[in-house]
Amino acid sequence: MQFLEAGSKPNTRKIAYSQNELQKQGVHKGLFWLGGFKSDMNGSKAKSLVDVGVSQNLGVTRFDYSGHGQSGGAFLDGSISEWLEDALAVFELCKTPQILVGSSMGAWLALLLNHEIQKQNIGDIISLILIAPAVDMTKDLMLDKFTNQELLDLEAMGRVSQPSDYEEPYILTKKLIEDGANHLLFGAPIRTNCPVHILQGGQDTAVPPAHALKLVTHLMQDPVTLSMVPKGDHSLSRPEDLALLGRTIEQVIRHAE
Repeated sequence: MQFLEAGSKPNTRKIAYSQNELQKQGVHKGLFWLGGFKSDMNGSKAKSLVDVGVSQNLGVTRFDYSGHGQSGGAFLDGSISEWLEDALAVFELCKTPQILVGSSMGAWLALLLNHEIQKQNIGDIISLILIAPAVDMTKDLMLDKFTNQELLDLEAMGRVSQPSDYEEPYILTKKLIEDGANHLLFGAPIRTNCPVHILQGGQDTAVPPAHALKLVTHLMQDPVTLSMVPKGDHSLSRPEDLALLGRTIEQVIRHAE
C-alpha cells in the first residue's frame, strides 16, 4: 500500500494505491483497476487481477477513490470529477501500455479516463474491459429514477437515501448528481480508439442488461464484444465470473501481441 496526493489546494486528497512488482519495474503491459461506487481495491474482482497479473506476466495497479477504502476524504464529499482526478493521478504512475478494467461506476470512469489520456497524450491504452458498466449513472440510474419524494429530498436536504444490497443505505448527494451532468456520454458517439469488452450479468438489477446494450449502440466506431452472463448478478464475482474476466484479459493480450 502506498499513497499519493491528488487534487489541488484546498481540495487535496490522500489516495491509497497498490502496484505489483511487475508494474513497478515498468517494462510489462499492465492492468489498471477502477472500482465501483463505494467499493475498494480489496474486492474479489480487484484481487483476482493480481492473480491474472502473475499468470499473464502483467503489471497490476489498483487504488481507492477519495472517500473509499484506505484513501482520505469523506465519501459524501466525492464526485465524478474528483474520482476521475484521482484515477488520472494514479494512472500517471504507469509507464507502459495499460488495459483499463472498470466495474459499474468504474466502467464509466474508465471511459472518461481513456478520453483524458488520449486528450493529454499521457499513455497508451490497449483495451477497455467494462463490467456491468454504469455509464451516466447519476442521470440514467439515479436522477431519472427518483420518486417525487426523493426529488423533494434532494432539493430540501441535498441528499437522497436509498436501500442497497449491503449493510448501509446509499446516500446520493446533490453534488454527485449535479457534477455527474458534466460527464454524461450518452447522446453522442463514444470513440475509444481501442477494443472494448463488456461483461454483463443477465440478472443485474442495479445496472440492467438494457443499459449495457445502450452503451453498445454508442460504441459504433471501435470493436466491441458483449458477453452476457445469463445467471450473473451485478457483482459478477462468482468463481465462474472471475474466470470469465481472466479469459477476457487473456484474449485481449493475445490480440495485442
